Amino acid sequence: MRQYLSKLNKFEKRVFAVSLVILGGFLFVAIFANKLSPYNPYDRVAIPFLKPSGEHILGTNDIGQDILSELIYGSRISLLIGFISSVIAIGIAIVLSILSGYYGEKIEDTIMRITDFFLVIPFLPLVILLSVYFRGNYISIALIIGFTYWPGTVRILRSQVIKVKNKDYILNIKSMGASDYYIIRKYIIREIFPTIVYRFMFLVKGSIITESSLSFLGLGNPTLKSWGSILYYAQNRNVFLTSAWLWWIVPAGLCICVLSISFVLIGYTVENLLAPKKEVA
Repeated sequence: MRQYLSKLNKFEKRVFAVSLVILGGFLFVAIFANKLSPYNPYDRVAIPFLKPSGEHILGTNDIGQDILSELIYGSRISLLIGFISSVIAIGIAIVLSILSGYYGEKIEDTIMRITDFFLVIPFLPLVILLSVYFRGNYISIALIIGFTYWPGTVRILRSQVIKVKNKDYILNIKSMGASDYYIIRKYIIREIFPTIVYRFMFLVKGSIITESSLSFLGLGNPTLKSWGSILYYAQNRNVFLTSAWLWWIVPAGLCICVLSISFVLIGYTVENLLAPKKEVA
C-alpha cells in the first residue's frame, strides 16, 4: 500500500484521505441509520416547520417529521441505488467493451451501433420515461438507471482494450498459443482495471444524482426516504417562500454534492495509483 501512496504528493494524500473519511462516514450512517436516527423519520414528532433546536437539530418539515432523521435514513436509499445501478452498468460495460474491443469485426460493429443508438437518446428523458412506465420500489429505479447508464463507459473501456491487445507482450503471448479467455482474464482486465475503478466511482456519483433528480420530479417511490424525496416534498410545499429552506433544502443538497465529489476524487486518485508506469522509450 505504501508503494502506491508514495506516488501521491502531500496535497493529493490529504484529498484522498478526506474523501475516504467522507465516504466512510456516509456508509457508516447508512448502515447504522436505525441506531443513529434520533426519531423514526415517518413519525410526527413535533409541530410543523419547527426551527432547528437542541431537540431537533435540523428542525421539522411541513407535517412535523424530524428532518435530520429523514436525512440519515435517506442516505440508505441514495447509496443503495447508487451502488446497485453502478454494478449493473459497469458489468454490462466491461462485457461489451471486451467483446467489441478484443474480437472486433462484426461483433464490434454490432455492439458499437447499439451503443451509439443509446448515446443518441438523451439520458435523463429516457430514464424519466422508463421510470413513469415501470414505477415501483427502489430496486426498479436502480435497474432502470443501471441498464441505461453503460454506453459512455463502453466507449472508454473499448478504447483501452484495443490499446492493450495491440501491445507487443500481448501479441507474443497470443503467438505462443494462449487462449483468448486466459489473455482477457490475466492481462486485459488487469490493464484496464484502473479505468474500471474510476468509471465505477463516476457511475455511482451519477446514479445518486439521477435518483435524486427522479425523486425531485416526483418519479421516485413517495413512501421511501431519500435525499431526492426530501427535496421533492420541500419544493412541493413552497419552502422557498419561508426561511425553512435553510434547514430543509440545504442539508440534503449538501449531502448529495459532498458525497458525489468524494466519489469522483476517490476514483480519480485510485486510477492514478493503480495505473501502470508509463514505458520510457
